[in-house]
Amino acid sequence: MSRSAIKLATLALFSVALIASPASGPAFAAGGGGDPPSANPPPPPDKSKSSSKPKKKSTKQSSADDAAFREGYRAAHATIYERNDYAGAIAQLKALGFDDNAGVANLIGYSYRKLGDYKLSQAWYERALKADPNHVLTWQYYGLWQIEQGNRDQASYHLNRIAAICGTGCEEYRSLAAALEKPPGTGLVY
Repeated sequence: MSRSAIKLATLALFSVALIASPASGPAFAAGGGGDPPSANPPPPPDKSKSSSKPKKKSTKQSSADDAAFREGYRAAHATIYERNDYAGAIAQLKALGFDDNAGVANLIGYSYRKLGDYKLSQAWYERALKADPNHVLTWQYYGLWQIEQGNRDQASYHLNRIAAICGTGCEEYRSLAAALEKPPGTGLVY
């Protein structure tokens, strides 16, 4: 193969890689507001997959463990959406011991955002999306967070991600689309 053919092949591969890569900048999801999510919490994560060390498989994996998670999640959900006690909810959610569960991480991010701690909120939204890249409520909340930060292009990206996951008729899509329709700089908090 001639030198120019090798260069051309390398350039072609590089071009394909650039085209196939996602848009520049990290993908961020929605940051709070809108209608509260369903009171049905996500299932607890399978902790046996998250450790790099092989763990002895627990034979005592009862439904009581799942029920305790669901009860704690519902209590934290009520603390957020009924009492607006975001600091209390963060403590409740962290006490569940499932910080890498997308639903838990999303609600922690939402609570930090409502408390005005945007950096921590962002970290928790990203953690939720790392746990589940298709967690539509996180895309919605983090998109609303982007709007609050003045990042309307990123919020539009989140809207497109929601459309790809659940279509344009789902509540998460409608909520974020409605927020994007409002004029920038109105000072609205979601």
